[in-house]
Amino acid sequence: MTRKQLPHIALLGTGGTIASTAGAATALADYSVTEGIEALLTAVPEITTLADIRCEQVFNVDSRCVTGKMLLKLAARLDSLLADPAVDGAVITHGTDTLEETAYFLNLTIKSGKPIVLTGAMRPGSALSADGPLNLYNAILLASRREAWGRGVLVMLNDRVHAARFVTKTNTTQVETFQSSGQGSLGQIVNGRLHLYQKSEKLHTLDTQFSLAGVRKLPAVDIIYDHQDAGPHLYDASIASGVQGIVVAACGNGSLSPQAEKGLKRAVKHGIACVRCSRSGSGIVTASPNDARRGLISGDSLNPQKARILLMLALTLSRDRDTIQSCFDRY
Repeated sequence: MTRKQLPHIALLGTGGTIASTAGAATALADYSVTEGIEALLTAVPEITTLADIRCEQVFNVDSRCVTGKMLLKLAARLDSLLADPAVDGAVITHGTDTLEETAYFLNLTIKSGKPIVLTGAMRPGSALSADGPLNLYNAILLASRREAWGRGVLVMLNDRVHAARFVTKTNTTQVETFQSSGQGSLGQIVNGRLHLYQKSEKLHTLDTQFSLAGVRKLPAVDIIYDHQDAGPHLYDASIASGVQGIVVAACGNGSLSPQAEKGLKRAVKHGIACVRCSRSGSGIVTASPNDARRGLISGDSLNPQKARILLMLALTLSRDRDTIQSCFDRY
């Protein structure tokens, strides 16, 4: 392959551990974002053998600091870049704490079939065994492959390829933290070779009904964690703050404590869209015959943080309970 035949990949930096350094090579915590996307690319010169890279720094923060305004900015820039026929795909470097939320947001909103890959790191670039360089290399490799087209937004870490819809962070510090419980990963990269085995059947990218045209601010949605002896005060606070949606991290199969039931009943009376998810970590919250009567929405297999993303987007379409439920059934 000659230099002119290499795919053109947009590399967008947003910060995170992959762009961080600590005070010592053995320090794996308490680090700060210090590097821009150009520095990350320079640190892995082998990437230039895979693709022609166009770098942009969209923002540069810990992912715990990412806001709805930042998501809208990132999505708008990504849509613009991928609309260019000369761009063959995109890679986004991102902090791992909320990477799955950004990935799912883009999975629902970006109108392109070109590969979109998010990657990051669990260890700062200054660490003895930093994982960011190989994660970035593999993400570029994945985005440059024709087999990655049409699969929705992908997450590439620790040699594994995951669908944005199903992947979640499962461990606080370990490099194998990103898992797709129940569904499994879509594939892997082994010794520089991509192996893809399956696709996500949930609708994404070009097949969703979401449009960010004219959206300047995403609807406010809270997540409330249910537990034994829970009180109603958090629901009252959400109602008073004027949120448009509430996601409950409920027990087991979306089971609600007595006070959560009372709080949600009040929220529904105030016109707030309310979704039952599970704090269990995996599994589907099955729809109940009582959901429609109570005005509640079942969250399918989405964890609470992803259910919040989908509910925000669904509320840009409608506040009708059945319309929102159809979004959770399809996406």
